[in-house]
Amino acid sequence: MVIFSIDCSAGPCSVAVVRFENGIPNVLAHVFKNEGLTHSQTLVPMMDEALRESGLSLSNIDYFAINAGPGSFTGVRIGVAALKGITALDDANCIPVSTLESMAYNYADADDATICAAMDARCNQAYAAAFNISNGQIARIFDDSALLIDDLYEKLETLKKHIIFVGDGANLCYNILGEKLDCSRAPDDRVYQDATSVALCAFDKLSHGFAPIKSEDLLPTYLRAPQAERELKRRIEQC
Repeated sequence: MVIFSIDCSAGPCSVAVVRFENGIPNVLAHVFKNEGLTHSQTLVPMMDEALRESGLSLSNIDYFAINAGPGSFTGVRIGVAALKGITALDDANCIPVSTLESMAYNYADADDATICAAMDARCNQAYAAAFNISNGQIARIFDDSALLIDDLYEKLETLKKHIIFVGDGANLCYNILGEKLDCSRAPDDRVYQDATSVALCAFDKLSHGFAPIKSEDLLPTYLRAPQAERELKRRIEQC
């Protein structure tokens, strides 16, 4: 089985091609850039580069996976649109995954870890979810949520475990909560959302019976309305 995976849900952008044999992943190609939100310019060339590096063509790909959100509204839309474009003529072979859940797979090789995947949602908020990892098995602790940092603290404090923050919101959460919680920030090579982890997450979803969807049914997942919509609502309420 070969999975072609994409992440452009925040500043970093990545594409991977991963072959799974007897459940063992073999990364055939991995392209990662962290140049800010320029995904409209970089994503398609990165997809081409990943295919060249893997030595495969789109016809060799069994499934296409993507971080469908939460994340940057623009970034998520670009990724979903790009994936729709390359899979428009195929049937049910798309696998949308939670950006936060995929980040837990940065620690898929851990024997014992508690991960808080966090993305900076601005205004002292984070998109966050927590996961427990035991012998490489990943179990969700609480659902993807848009939370004030103080509310996130209350959720994590009850776990009574060492928390590892991953994601582009890891610094934000660690800087605010580091003196309150038993916690640490993931090292640079594990902290960001990454397409390889998207593929690992997608494979687990397939292994647990997830039915791939058609390209036309692929949609971004948002935990709150876009800023422009929130601003319009605020203005209407003030009238």
